[in-house]
Parts: sequence; structure tokens; C-alpha cells
Amino acid sequence: MANKKITSRDVDFAKWYTDVVTAARLSSYSNVKGCIILEPNGYAIWEMIQKTLDKMFKETGHRNVAMPMLIPENLMNKESELINGFAPEVAWVTMGGSKNLEERMCIRPTSETLFSDYYASVVNSYRDLPLKYNQWCSVMRWEKETRPFLRSREFWWQEGHTVHETKEEAEQETRDMLNVYKKFFWEYLAIPAITGRKTDKEKFAGAEYTLTIESLMYNGVSLQSGTSHYFGQKFSKAYDIKFLNRNNELENAYQTSWGVSSRMIGALIMVHSDDDGLVLPPKIAPVQARIIPIGDSSEVWDVTDDIYKKLNAANIAVEIDKTEKSPGFKFAEAEVLGIPVRIEVGARDLERGVITLVRRDTKEKIEVAAEADIVTIVNDLMQVMQNDMLKRAKDRRDNMTYEARSLSEFENIMNNTPGFIKADWCGDENCELRIKEIRGTKSRCIMEGEKPLTGKCVVCGKDADKLVTWGIQY
Repeated sequence: MANKKITSRDVDFAKWYTDVVTAARLSSYSNVKGCIILEPNGYAIWEMIQKTLDKMFKETGHRNVAMPMLIPENLMNKESELINGFAPEVAWVTMGGSKNLEERMCIRPTSETLFSDYYASVVNSYRDLPLKYNQWCSVMRWEKETRPFLRSREFWWQEGHTVHETKEEAEQETRDMLNVYKKFFWEYLAIPAITGRKTDKEKFAGAEYTLTIESLMYNGVSLQSGTSHYFGQKFSKAYDIKFLNRNNELENAYQTSWGVSSRMIGALIMVHSDDDGLVLPPKIAPVQARIIPIGDSSEVWDVTDDIYKKLNAANIAVEIDKTEKSPGFKFAEAEVLGIPVRIEVGARDLERGVITLVRRDTKEKIEVAAEADIVTIVNDLMQVMQNDMLKRAKDRRDNMTYEARSLSEFENIMNNTPGFIKADWCGDENCELRIKEIRGTKSRCIMEGEKPLTGKCVVCGKDADKLVTWGIQY
């Protein structure tokens, strides 16, 4: 568990990332090619993400459902854009037991087809609407290159699917859910993600348009962190979702879908962690404080137990390290696991009437009186840490966000100091493809509410009314 096992992120970022995942025991490789085992520490973070987001979804009127994991081929084929978009990644089941299936079925890569087929059977009148459903599940996409949390063939996510009476209501839902994601990233993950609209080339297959949330990693590579799609009536026409409207006429419903996945754990690692292991924002940490008693005296254990009871009663996620490992090992282990606050209770410190608190993010040691109000101290410290982590991430994002007014300037930035690059775009896909030739750079999102830099496309020089953030992606 010692930090010597972790490669420096400034030497080999990819190796550092894998080392942190392994050292913090977040996931491990399985004998199912391209699929990972989500270990208890990794799953505990996913549970915190799920618990927090699920509460936010329910506060906005959404309810959870569960759909089958298999989709008959005829259902997939009803919406051609979707099947064409996912065709290279679909895994097909062709046998049941020892018999060939009459119709092959795919393991869900996403569930628009299943939800649409279901909605067609339950939506009859405008009085039935809206239906705002979400499911937590795993999906499968046959990725060629895999990396823990960032890309694996099976991954965990939530997918919301809603159906509405009007275009305006569905578009508002699309925007509202993007804002839920943005709030979660900024306030809980301490990741200053940006939001905007995908270009037509990068939007979700079958969507009228896609809104996206994009994060910048420590090394200047971007990560698509969540998406919210407005479908209009595309799927409702393909799957015959009709309702009797207020004019007593049959009308096709309006739909949305939106989702985030376990790749958020990858984002947490690559934005906040360091060469000593995982660093977690307190609001999303499964264990917020670990008490480490040093020595076996009754006084040490009395103080340890008292601190534990007070923190636990205050709903702070706390645990005591009762292992027989050395104090140094316990300190290193708490660091690797990313536990925000370490509380050291030692006999020598108690002789001076103090205990020691250690911040994981800065490694700052803070001595406080043993009789102090430990609940207030820990709560205040965690809030400071949460704010500081967001500020550091935002400062780094801002320092790695550049502006390019010419293609040569764009190329120089991306080849030497990768990050987010803001540049004007005329809307022509050929110009988008030209930029992709520069280290595979893709449009991250069309910025909303921001004016173009020059009003001229960074590629062709034609008039441009869109300011786009570009970046290399995972």
C-alpha cells in the first residue's frame, strides 16, 4: 500500500492512473475480456454517487424502473439512426441454452428502444403525461480499447427516459437534467465541468440535439462526463407513441433521455488524486474520517471511542482503524484510499491535551484540543476541503483553457500544451474534420451565452457565429 507503488503522474500519466486504481483497490481486471471487477472501495464510491443523484432525480419528480437487459432485433431496427450509431458496439445473443434463437437479441447498449416500446403501450391521453422514469443498471458496448472506469465493455450508469405532452416541456426537461448534472459535478465531485450543445456530428444517434457536460483532467485531456438528449418526436413516430391531446386529436409524444456513468469515478481520480493515491472530495467520500489510535492505553481508546460516537451521531461517515498494522502503514493506507480526514489519537499527544487531524488533499496537520468540539471542527474542515478542491480544479481548468484565432495557433497549443481550446467555428463539418486531424481533437461543446472571438472560423476563415470548446478526449 506504500506510495512507492504509484508512478508519478508527471512522468507517465496513464501508468499513474492505473496504479492509483490498483493501489486504492477500486477495480481489478477480470477474465471477461474488456470487463472490470468493481471492488468494494470502487463500488462504495459508486453507491455514494447513486445515492446522491437518485435523491436529486426524485426531487425533480422522477421515479425508478427496471427494463430487461435484452432487446429483440426488431425493436432496435425501428429507429435506424440509433441502430446505425451503435452497430459497431452491439453484443448479440444468438442462442438460448442449446437452441438457436428465432430472433437474435442484443445486450442493451442503451434503452431508448425498450422505454419507447413500453411507453407506446401505456400512454393514451395527455392526462397520462409526463412520465419521468430513470433506471440504474449496467450496459454493454463492445469497446475495442478499454481502461478501468473510462471505457469498459460493461459499465454502470443511470439512464433517464421521459415522455411529454409538448415540445416545450420536453426541451425544458432536457435542460433541467443537464443542470442537475452540472450542480452534482460542481457541488459534490468538486469538478468544474462546462456545459453546452454537441455539434450534429457528435450528438447522440437519433437525437434532435444533445446537451453535454465536459470535464478537463489534470493532464489536459477532456472527458465527456454526461449527456442530455432531446428526441422530439423521432422515437415516438418510430415506436408509435401516440396520445389524445387537449383538442381530442391523436398526437405523437415528445421524448428525452439523459445519463451519466461510472466513468465519473475515473474523472474523480484524474482531476483530484496525486502521487500518494486517491483524493476524494468529502461530500462523495464513502468514509469521510478515519480515526487511528496509536498505542494500547485505555486513555487512547477512551478518546477514540468518544470521537467515533460523536462523529457517527452527527452523520459523519467515520471508522476506526483497529488493525494491528504499524501507525506508518495505517497513515499511508488512509492516504492511498483518499479518506478526507485522518484523526490521530496518540498517547504522547494526549499528554499535551491534543489530537492531530490531517487533511488528505494538502496533507496539512492540525493540532486541536482533545476536549474540543470535534464535530464542528471536522464539519468545518471538510467544507473547507470541498471548497479548496473545487477552486484548485477550477484554477487548473482555467489555466489550461486557451483561445485560438488561427489554425496554426490552434495546432501549436494542442501539440504543446493540450487542454480546452476555445475557437470560432462556421458550422461546416469539413472544418470540424480538419481539426480532428490535429491529435484527434474533437468539438467538446458549442458554448452558450459566449460570443465568438473574431466571428471568423478558425479553419476556413468564413463567418462564424459559434464559439466552440475543443479538446482531446478519452
